[in-house]
Amino acid sequence: MNTRDAASHGTFHLTWARPSAALTLRDWLAHLARTGRVATIDKPVALEHELAAIAKRLDGTQAAFFTKPGGHDVPVVSGFMSRRAWIAEAMGVAEADLLARFRDAADQPVPSKEIPRAEAACQQVVHTSGIDLHKLLPIPTHSEHDNGPYITAGLVIARNPRTGVQNVSINRIQVHGPDRMAILLLPRHLYAFQKAAEEAGDALDVAVAIGVDPLTMLASQAITPIDHDELEIAGALHGAPLPVAKCVTNDVHVPAFAEIVIEGRILPNVREPEGPFGEFPKYYSAKEAREVIEVTAVTHRSDPIFHTIVPAEMEHLLLGAIPREATLLAHLQRSHPGVKDVHLSAGGVCRYHLWVQFDKKREGEAKNVILCAFGAHYDIKQVVVVDTDVDVHDPAEIEWAIATRFQADRDLVVIAGAQGSPLDPSTTVGQPEDAPPHLQGVSAKMGLDATRPAVYPAHVFTRVYIPGQDTVDLDALVAADNRAFDAYLSRHHD
Repeated sequence: MNTRDAASHGTFHLTWARPSAALTLRDWLAHLARTGRVATIDKPVALEHELAAIAKRLDGTQAAFFTKPGGHDVPVVSGFMSRRAWIAEAMGVAEADLLARFRDAADQPVPSKEIPRAEAACQQVVHTSGIDLHKLLPIPTHSEHDNGPYITAGLVIARNPRTGVQNVSINRIQVHGPDRMAILLLPRHLYAFQKAAEEAGDALDVAVAIGVDPLTMLASQAITPIDHDELEIAGALHGAPLPVAKCVTNDVHVPAFAEIVIEGRILPNVREPEGPFGEFPKYYSAKEAREVIEVTAVTHRSDPIFHTIVPAEMEHLLLGAIPREATLLAHLQRSHPGVKDVHLSAGGVCRYHLWVQFDKKREGEAKNVILCAFGAHYDIKQVVVVDTDVDVHDPAEIEWAIATRFQADRDLVVIAGAQGSPLDPSTTVGQPEDAPPHLQGVSAKMGLDATRPAVYPAHVFTRVYIPGQDTVDLDALVAADNRAFDAYLSRHHD
């Protein structure tokens, strides 16, 4: 792996404040490699399924770095932010402070800094004619029934055609041909930009940045009002303005130290088939007509690295979870200061199931927290509220609280016919395949108040605790070997 940028753009340190330069993907990979968290696969692997299968097996333990993917000279990396602790480490904070740090960055964005194209690593090599994405880039086919190769880790950047303010998101992109791609647009900011351009009969200029650092990846998933540039949140996470460069064929600004940038435009009134594709709920999305990107340029470093996210694995899930958790926590605390922590569980695909830690003072408060959470984001399908003595990051603790503090006839909240996630396959039951958009994603919501009564008899809801269980020094007490035990057996053997 070439790590020249780690030297030329600042060595990684465990602190979020980096006033001299931005953290790059190469900085982060070099740091992971030094700490034993990169697995290098130096043998040829197939881009169809094999690469994703290997990355999935390593998910959450090591990032996978493929040096010979599908006969390409461009290496592929996956899984470099597949643990919550790693993401906190990239920020330079303790894991417990992860959400607060992200929220601070979202609340205090730092404007980006445009640098000349001559200094932009992402534009060291430029292709504007004879473009063939399949030849230029090692784009994997991930899951068994995916309808071809997909770009899954590209930051899609576009400008609001009315205001000029940028938006950044990650969208799945199916590569159809040498210079043509289909993109899934959900009803969010990029969708609004495209609709505004299409209504005016215009194409929407876009850029897809592949191979950025973990903080910029995370910032792209921030939940903000329209016309808030997520690259400015990335700058706040870095502690300095993020260097950006203007694209070669349009006015979109992209992270200057990205590995690869695909420039193009979303064509008006053009739709082509996209899917099936294995999505984050661990099911396939159907084949449907989607918007189309016509590629106008590909730029990259002289020795680029291609990043792919294996769908529905922890890198994918955590990218969505942490920004949502930070936003949900801030939203809940505005109305309910007793809310201490939140967690989107992996079993709920880090989108649908929310666990809330709450300092309850009065009866009924937990149900209000449940209702507030449902209003905070339409993806939320199930909410469990627990007391402050329950660790919301531990599934066994949540299950224990439900088992011992919840009664369905008293503590269950059910709301029928609410808007949910269009990607939740259970919402399609009973709906025709061609259901109109206003009927898609209609979901029932369930809340569980798993808190103790505000007042209860002594010891009834007091957790069993052994004094010293958390402070006993086992290293000082437990023998390094079993010689004492063996001696005991020899003396007392019948």
